Amino acid sequence: MRDGDLVNVDVSAELDGYWADTGASAAVGTVAPRLRQLLWVTQKAQAEAMAQARAGERLSSIGSVIERRAKQHRFRVVRSLGGHGVGRHIHEPPHVSNVYERGDKTVLWEGLVLTIEPFLTTHANDVIEDDDGWTLRTPDGSVGAQFEHTFVVTSGQPIVLT
Repeated sequence: MRDGDLVNVDVSAELDGYWADTGASAAVGTVAPRLRQLLWVTQKAQAEAMAQARAGERLSSIGSVIERRAKQHRFRVVRSLGGHGVGRHIHEPPHVSNVYERGDKTVLWEGLVLTIEPFLTTHANDVIEDDDGWTLRTPDGSVGAQFEHTFVVTSGQPIVLT
């Protein structure tokens, strides 16, 4: 890591057979204003999408919120990555897209445990995985950020678990 980089840490934990997942990106030293903006927009998109995720709302509304926020600030959404259900396994259905999926008619229900984790970049819509099986990077070298929380869907404000 060098001064001016962004670093992301994504952590999962299991307790008594139940999982939680969280992640955050941070600046290393002094970063360019555009990268500070990327961090702010990604975190804001995550919070707004989580607030949108209420019982009775469509799952696709989450991706709509994230995609709209990214476009508003001229950032890109990594389309192949997204949030997910969480419970007895770290990754459970449903997949939570970070873009609007017109055909997805899934309706959120009270008690559903999800993660929302927007992955926004300065230019790329995709990532490649390194040989270590964990490291993701953009094919064009553009910079990305991610923020994630595990939460319980309610009819009001989400119950944040991480």
